[in-house]
Amino acid sequence: MKLNDALQQLKSHGYKTTAKRKDMLAFFAEADGYRTAKDLIGYMEPTYAGISYDTVYRNLHLFHDVGVLEATELNGEKHFRFSCSHRHHHHFICKDCGKTKTLDICPMDEIRQSLGNYAIEGHKLEVYGLCPVCQEG
Repeated sequence: MKLNDALQQLKSHGYKTTAKRKDMLAFFAEADGYRTAKDLIGYMEPTYAGISYDTVYRNLHLFHDVGVLEATELNGEKHFRFSCSHRHHHHFICKDCGKTKTLDICPMDEIRQSLGNYAIEGHKLEVYGLCPVCQEG
């Protein structure tokens, strides 16, 4: 997703695109992988002194609810990234740096067969580990 697409999606759900929200979304537009609320506060703090975790979390959850951000949990903490805008796929996520790699496989055909007559309503596959750079460090 691109920054302008994210801002448009926010507007289409009836939310204002304030300067603070634009700056928050710009952070994710520049980020390579998943980032935490703490990362975002570090980015926002020079411009918005005293920005609260409450403000950041409220907006992160809003962005997630309207489909602008994806969320995952790494090491017991919620991490966010811009939503992917291309075909169905899954991710490998580095537990150290948060970078992602697209996985072009999906195990759902086998899972559907093994579940028989169960009604599957959705799925999300994430594979966790260390990227080549973090393995060296």
